[in-house]
Amino acid sequence: MRGMQRVMTAAVLGALMMATSAAAAAQADWPWWRGTNHDGKSPDTGLLKRWPEGGPPKLWQADDIGRGFSTVAVTGGRIYTTGDVGSRSSERVYTDRRGRRRRRSTTTGGRLTLFAFDMDGKLQWKADIDDAWTRNIPGARSTPTIDGDRLYLLSGNGVITCRDARTGKETWRKHTRDFGGRPSTWGYAESVLILGKLAIVKPGGSKCIVALDKMTGDTVWTSSGFRANPEYSSCLPFTFADQQCIATGTRGGIVCVSAADGTLLWSNPWCANNTANCPDPAVADGHVFWANGYGKGGICMKLKDAGGKVGADQAWTTRDMVCHHGGYIIHQGHVYGNHNRGWVCLDLKTGDKKWEGRGVGKGSLCYADGMLYLFGESGGRAGLAVCTPEGFEMKGTFKVAGRGPSWAHPVVIGGRLYLRYDTHLYCFDVKAR
Repeated sequence: MRGMQRVMTAAVLGALMMATSAAAAAQADWPWWRGTNHDGKSPDTGLLKRWPEGGPPKLWQADDIGRGFSTVAVTGGRIYTTGDVGSRSSERVYTDRRGRRRRRSTTTGGRLTLFAFDMDGKLQWKADIDDAWTRNIPGARSTPTIDGDRLYLLSGNGVITCRDARTGKETWRKHTRDFGGRPSTWGYAESVLILGKLAIVKPGGSKCIVALDKMTGDTVWTSSGFRANPEYSSCLPFTFADQQCIATGTRGGIVCVSAADGTLLWSNPWCANNTANCPDPAVADGHVFWANGYGKGGICMKLKDAGGKVGADQAWTTRDMVCHHGGYIIHQGHVYGNHNRGWVCLDLKTGDKKWEGRGVGKGSLCYADGMLYLFGESGGRAGLAVCTPEGFEMKGTFKVAGRGPSWAHPVVIGGRLYLRYDTHLYCFDVKAR
């Protein structure tokens, strides 16, 4: 009897610990792309400083969520992501003009689908959004944006939708073509920015950035003073000299507009006409940093008050952070991010390189509790590294299953690590005991 009582007590305590963990996770918010402050940094503390062999404990995984690179939004006891469901791929062999045999893959059909899970990974609902993006690199792109009881999403084809976050029911719908916009080569990939009463997206063209009333979808302002194709980064809000600004990457380079009316404040043509400009800019300590891939590298702009108007001067450029799409974070005066096939740390004010390391190879990252959470592009490899300019030191690696490139960024919130790879969503417990 005593043995049975001990077993029952242990079971009850285990259930209580799991319930407490789920409740704590439900209290923490990562409501949109790159987290609450749009910087890829989690407020979590008390996390593991080293992973055990084989990685941290897996809490659950959700399968069959469709192809895609959308990461998660976590808020209000729900986890949201998207996937392209039902698409079909085929391959044909052809002979090119030089008589060489080639293979060409084609993807047809499929629907962009929005998923909502509870904190235990159980599906609560799903909603059909739009045709799947089936052209260059098929798969879902944008991460849902949650604002209170509303959800906002941009499809690869350009559909802008506002939905009830509790049910998935649509409230309003717009399209980027309504503003003369069209997707770049790899489709729209940005996530909708909610700023006060505005829902902000980047259709591209002469009305490159558009601010809509988040409740109705009505147009509040369109950007002016420049024209550019949208490319793939999201809009980044920040405040400088008591003025609210929005910075983003475009086909024509980096631009910054007033959040009040969309007028151009400053721009720089670094990365103009690059093969693709993917990462978001990052802002800290009066500096704006932006880096891209395809051999380009990064630029740092120093903000200034130019007679009551926000301006910026080019501080430095670098080839030491060639960042395709894995992004970077800024922490305590240093930039940490993907560089070619590995990782690098740069001094924010000077651009000086502090270290370079291989880790899990080329990939994406986020920050939490003094650590860098890395997710490799190939093979589903996740890694943990110390966030310090003193040197690159790994503290654990493990793998998750899937096929193809893993381009969704990792998310750490509520003591949990979320990894999206292929048609799977994984959830791990990274809380220190």
